[in-house]
Amino acid sequence: MFTGIVQAKVKVSEISDQEQFRRLTLAVPVQLLQNLERGASISVNGTCLTATEFSLLEPLGWVSFDVIDETLIKTNLGALTSGSLVNFERSLTFGREIGGHLVSGHVHGTATILAVSQTGSNWRVDIELKPEFKNYVLSKGFISIDGISLTVGEVTDTSFSLHLIPETLEVTTLGQRKAGDRVNIELDQQTVTIVDTVERVLAARNA
Repeated sequence: MFTGIVQAKVKVSEISDQEQFRRLTLAVPVQLLQNLERGASISVNGTCLTATEFSLLEPLGWVSFDVIDETLIKTNLGALTSGSLVNFERSLTFGREIGGHLVSGHVHGTATILAVSQTGSNWRVDIELKPEFKNYVLSKGFISIDGISLTVGEVTDTSFSLHLIPETLEVTTLGQRKAGDRVNIELDQQTVTIVDTVERVLAARNA
């Protein structure tokens, strides 16, 4: 479980294709790898991955993940190359402040950025709203974009907007995103549960 509060944007240092999976290695500041154990869950661009190997060598450590084909297809991890920047977050621990919302790291799918515009120091990003997500993306509701907990702005039949502050642009990869880029989408599970429950109840009443 994660909070959607990205700890750092880190660089892909190596990609190695194996049979039926791809090994992804990230260069990570050692302070973000303290007390890490093999098998730990880490959010990479909002996708929950399992740490298989890691090193705490100063000043820059590394951690590797084995990413299966299904994950490469369903998320934007398949488009990463050596040198790509990704959003990095360790899993939530008891006693840690939750500044975003609960994020599972189970990506529902991807969507394309339609436009990026800047007004002063603030940025607006418009993202396509796929039909299968439409009932769950609500104005002022939560959504996770590449693992970043964000609040939805305006919603239309075909798109939704995000308004980003300088801190978000600095800490995450969204500052480098442009129109045409594909981002990982995780819907707010609480919203999904409520909407689906209401729909089932109404359908039962009308049966």
